[in-house]
Amino acid sequence: MINKKPKAIILLSGGLDSVVSLALSRDKFDFCYALTFDYGQKSFKKEKEASEKIAKHYNIPRHEFIKLDWLKNITNTSLVSEDKVPDIEQNSLDNLSVTKESMKNVWVPNRNGVFINIAAAYADSFKIDYIVIGANKEEAATFSDNSEQFIIDTNEALESSVNYDVKVLAPLINMDKNEIVKKAIELGVPLQYINSCYNATQKHCGRCESCSRLKRALNNAGAEDLIQDLFED
Repeated sequence: MINKKPKAIILLSGGLDSVVSLALSRDKFDFCYALTFDYGQKSFKKEKEASEKIAKHYNIPRHEFIKLDWLKNITNTSLVSEDKVPDIEQNSLDNLSVTKESMKNVWVPNRNGVFINIAAAYADSFKIDYIVIGANKEEAATFSDNSEQFIIDTNEALESSVNYDVKVLAPLINMDKNEIVKKAIELGVPLQYINSCYNATQKHCGRCESCSRLKRALNNAGAEDLIQDLFED
């Protein structure tokens, strides 16, 4: 008898972390759903295009786009509002006072908690074992919903909130962006498809915190061609 892989859902924003989490886990799990969320973020069009290419590349049979207008309506931060998304220079990325201030400007209320609970409803209904999310050590320094403790607490809550044994996994939880990019290159991840930018520019703006973290990691990996492909001049 052939042992079937456990089923999984990937929370697929189309950014670096979600696609590497998918690539790192695909031999272990049968990814039957990808979920991508539209909460009115400026970058959604780019996220949609990126996630579509990635889901197709990895042959995920069901890819759903979930619109969360209510979350947009209660979100005042710059990812959604007309306010400018703050720029962060690469040499400030390890300055906690700078990054904590940036976090306040891009924080979306309970975003990962909302995403996971929606995914958990899918998992509960369709008997899917795991929800995979791109939470990682580097962003956990300022974003509490990227931390290992958040994953632990969420799994404890799910024990009571679903009627099926669903677990959240974060394959990158102990990795920084340098390690994530290195792993992506090792696994042959199609990084040319990703979008990690907060802005609605045609290419990655190269100035927002997410772009600066990605660009620094690509620089450290010597991936000059990808930098030219992904970023504005």
